[in-house]
Amino acid sequence: MTVASGALASALQALEATAAQAAGGVTRMLRADDANRDGLDFAASLKRSIDRVDSVRQSAEIQSQAYERGDPGVSLNDVMIDLQKGSIALNMSVQVRNRLVSAYREVMNMQV
Repeated sequence: MTVASGALASALQALEATAAQAAGGVTRMLRADDANRDGLDFAASLKRSIDRVDSVRQSAEIQSQAYERGDPGVSLNDVMIDLQKGSIALNMSVQVRNRLVSAYREVMNMQV
C-alpha cells in the first residue's frame, strides 16, 4: 500500500504544481491585457487570443508526438494535461465565437 500512496502523493504534487503554473499564467495574461487595453483594438485582441489557442494546441501536439517517439523526458500525464488544455482552449474559443455571432445577429435585428 505504501507504493500506491507514494504514487498518489507524487501525482497530487504534480497536479498542484500544474495548478499553480496555470494560475500564474492566467494572472500574467490578465495583467498584460489590463496594461495593453488602451492601445489595442478588437481585431488585434482577437488575433492575439487565437494565436494563444493555436500555440497551446501546437504545444500539446508536439508533446504527444514526443511521447509517441518514446522521449525519456515526456510522461503520459504531462501529455494528457497538455491535450486537455488544448481542448479546453479550443472549446472556449468556439463558445466565444458563438457568442459574438449571436450578438452580431441581435444587433442586426434591432429596429432603428
